[in-house]
Amino acid sequence: MILPGGRRGTLLLALATATCLMSTACGADEGAGGDDNVAVALITKNSTNPFFVTMQDGARKAAEAEGVKLTVAAGKEDGDEAGQVQAIEDAIARGDEGILITPNGPGVNPAIKKARDAGLYVIALDTPPDPANTVDITFATDNFKAGELIGQWTAKQLAGKPASIALLDLFADKIVSVDYNRDQGFLKGMGIDTKDPKVNGDEAKTGSYAAGTYSIVCNEPTNGAEDGGRTAMERCLAKNPAINVVYTINEPAAVGARKAIQAAGTKDVLVVSIDGGCAGVQQVKDGLINATSQQYPVKMAELGVQAIKKIARGGEKPQTTGGLDFFDTGVSLVTDRPASGVDSIDPAEGASKCWGKA
Repeated sequence: MILPGGRRGTLLLALATATCLMSTACGADEGAGGDDNVAVALITKNSTNPFFVTMQDGARKAAEAEGVKLTVAAGKEDGDEAGQVQAIEDAIARGDEGILITPNGPGVNPAIKKARDAGLYVIALDTPPDPANTVDITFATDNFKAGELIGQWTAKQLAGKPASIALLDLFADKIVSVDYNRDQGFLKGMGIDTKDPKVNGDEAKTGSYAAGTYSIVCNEPTNGAEDGGRTAMERCLAKNPAINVVYTINEPAAVGARKAIQAAGTKDVLVVSIDGGCAGVQQVKDGLINATSQQYPVKMAELGVQAIKKIARGGEKPQTTGGLDFFDTGVSLVTDRPASGVDSIDPAEGASKCWGKA
């Protein structure tokens, strides 16, 4: 039907407005290409931690390269499950083909199920949910191995000296896999027996590690933040000012811990962590952190964007790494003090690949 010019223009404007309301192209990050682009939501734990900022940037670049429409959302802070649930609901309402999410806790699991029931393909990044089959697949660091590497390195550095250990974890009010896997991996790497693999703090407080004796002074939450790391470390030092080993969930917490150590005037303390960001690698070079396990969030984001596009176009679904219930995106130990029998890279190499492709 041919319409007069005025009516035709009005109709076209109405159709364009309706299309905009139904599309992520209006008010969302957008890849190149036409209106038939695959739509993907990236939902990170927060938008302040450099790890998640880098992941968001990597996802945007991948979306542009792949011609994918990307909407980025996040919780207000680590642990904000309600904010992530709302972002999942929004993705369902938009009709997105898939979701990439770093889960803030088990409270998001019902919303993930709802998304999958609605036909969205859901990939967890960095933090496998519990149970793992809550999502279609996870692209992540082997967090247990990451913890194990810094534990093995620490045991070698101590060379038989007694270890007084502070464990600076993520949460005290919820259980997430990244928290217990890193903590338990560190203890195993140290040669300390653990009990329930999904519980932090239930191991014997004293005993023997691989090369000597140990005492665990504290398990304190940090919420993965610098101020949380400093407060947690202050509590631990109040219990025992002679702590000489500090495990931290991530590098912001490690920096906070080191500031508390410096303020207390405590010397000869090994601080180890996990993340391997560009700032974290520099902190290893500067001696604030002694060793860190490097992850690759950009790789996680790239693989996630590519996978959802492929599936939406009728391609094959990704598979987990053999022997694991997730796809392993790799990990490297970064330190300027290599230990015999523990694979590592130096800060220069760590800087050349920080948070990029493994």
